[in-house]
Amino acid sequence: MAGSKRRTSAVRAAAGAFVLALAAGGCGADEPPSLFGAGKKVRVGAKNDQPGTGLEVHAREFVGLDITVARELLDRVGSEPPKFEGVLSKDRAPVLRDHDVDLVAATFSITVQRMQPVKEGGEGLDFVGPYASGLQGMLVRAADHDRYRTLADFNGRLVCVWRSTTSGIELDKPAYRDIRQSSRDDASSCVKALKAGDVDAVTTDQLILYGFMEAEPSLEVVAGVAFGAPNDYGIAFAKGHRKDCEKLRDALKAYAVNNEWVRDFEINLPKVPLALRNEARPEPSEIDALSCRDRPADAPVK
Repeated sequence: MAGSKRRTSAVRAAAGAFVLALAAGGCGADEPPSLFGAGKKVRVGAKNDQPGTGLEVHAREFVGLDITVARELLDRVGSEPPKFEGVLSKDRAPVLRDHDVDLVAATFSITVQRMQPVKEGGEGLDFVGPYASGLQGMLVRAADHDRYRTLADFNGRLVCVWRSTTSGIELDKPAYRDIRQSSRDDASSCVKALKAGDVDAVTTDQLILYGFMEAEPSLEVVAGVAFGAPNDYGIAFAKGHRKDCEKLRDALKAYAVNNEWVRDFEINLPKVPLALRNEARPEPSEIDALSCRDRPADAPVK
């Protein structure tokens, strides 16, 4: 992977400004039995409306990169085949904390806020990742594609974003104040609004947008528009399962350097350009830095 690869990631950039009171930990003596024990079927929350990343094609039948990665890693740690359930972006942390699911694999970006323990003001999650990363982009109607060359071309345009996502947080920044926003609960609602002409564009991570482009020939990703900090996707646990988390982390490190990762990425997201695919692929050091921690590895302790 090229040495110029992004890696001043949003997580680590934010971590430099964070002051945490406790050292990384989160694995106590009272850790419950493994989620991956014999006969146990792991429940995994996943997106059900994102072609290429997480899509429910039939009742309880899910496909996409999130699904493929979760299945692969769980198989590598000896788990039974998982059971997938649909989850909205805004519900990803609550369903874990309420034990409605065991894991979430739903294009869930790893952030400092999400990694922090609840008692420190965070969302109390452990992550295994990244298993893929990418910048934010814009999806438009193919017939309108030539109108857009740069991000400034979206000034005054109505852009749809779904709630409780890092993409929505990014678009709230002053740098994008001239872009008008329309919020929806999920990806499919934004895409429907775009196809109907109710909004001018949809914004979220480029990898997700290329999945929609593959599924919807009338839509197109604006290739020259990429912005924000990298979104690092992780499989999330509620804190308290650190040993299981570390098993899954080690499985991901082995998987990411294997040609199987390339194969699975290309099968699920064939429209993603080669350069973006190479940027999306994680290195073992990146996985170590963000997995199974209360903060990124290079966050200062003060």
